[in-house]
Order: sequence, then C-alpha cells, then structure tokens
Amino acid sequence: MNKRLIRSIIPIILVIAADQASKIIAKNELKGEGSISQFNDIWRWVYAENTGAFLSWGSDLDGIGHLLLMKVIPVVLLVGLFIYTIWSEEVILKQVIPLSLIIGGGMSNLYDRMMYGRVIDFMNIGIGDLRTGIFNIADMAIMTGIIWLLISSFSEKKQSTQEDKAIKESTPLEE
Repeated sequence: MNKRLIRSIIPIILVIAADQASKIIAKNELKGEGSISQFNDIWRWVYAENTGAFLSWGSDLDGIGHLLLMKVIPVVLLVGLFIYTIWSEEVILKQVIPLSLIIGGGMSNLYDRMMYGRVIDFMNIGIGDLRTGIFNIADMAIMTGIIWLLISSFSEKKQSTQEDKAIKESTPLEE
C-alpha cells in the first residue's frame, strides 16, 4: 500500500474520531450549562452550535449560497487536497501529516454540517476581552496543520539557502 496513503489515513481517522467523540461529550455535558471557566478564565468550556464556517462566517447564508459555500466547495477542496497529498510529487513525505490534519478536521466539520446543519464548538481561550472564537478539536487540527506547514516551509527555505550557499562556496569559479 502507498506509504503516503497510510501516513495520511491514520491522522485523518484519529482527528475525526477525537473530534466526533468530543462533540458528543460537549453536547451531553455542556449544552445548557453556560460557560465553565478554568485557569483564571484563560480557558472556557462553552457549548455553541455554529451553522457557518470559521468564526460563524457564512451563517447568514441560505439557499444556493449556503449549499455552495458550506457544502459543495468544501467537498471539492477536501477531495482535491486529499488527492494532491497522496499523489502529487510536489508533496514531500513530511508534509503528509500536517496536510492530513487539515483534511481530517475539514472532513469532521463538513460531516456535521451535512448531517446536522451545524457544527458543535465548545472551547474558547483568551485573557480578559481578548479571546478566540469558540472552536472544536477539528478546528485545532486544521490550525495545527497550517502552522506546522508554515514552520516547516520556513525551515526548508533556510536549509535550502544554506545548502545553496555551501555549494556556491565550494564550487571553483571558471575563468
């Protein structure tokens, strides 16, 4: 079996399983409970149902706009990203896991949107009035994948710049 496929499927399944299980727990334990604060109010557990996407973007859409932006386009993008991750020669093996975190998080939230018309969010962090939106484990997986890719792309650029410099310094000039 394709090494990339295995390396991709496992994180996708783990993210979906963790996210779906956590949403069941959040619904059973937090719905109707208000906000539960921890760590001097840095962390809050608060149940919310989001009919939109990130930070409720698109929640006011209806009809064809909602269908396209909240369901059809995400399906196309996730399928495309999965195909790109597994079969593109541009993707190196160490990029497969962060891309898979993005795919798994997207699939889990998309599943909720397709099945229930909404996504359960239940975590919030911040200090005072400076707070994140309410999010879930799928959102965390997506953000972790994005940050991982950004950090690795900067380290790869630095490494390739150092390698280029070493090659230039070791190559004698032709006259």
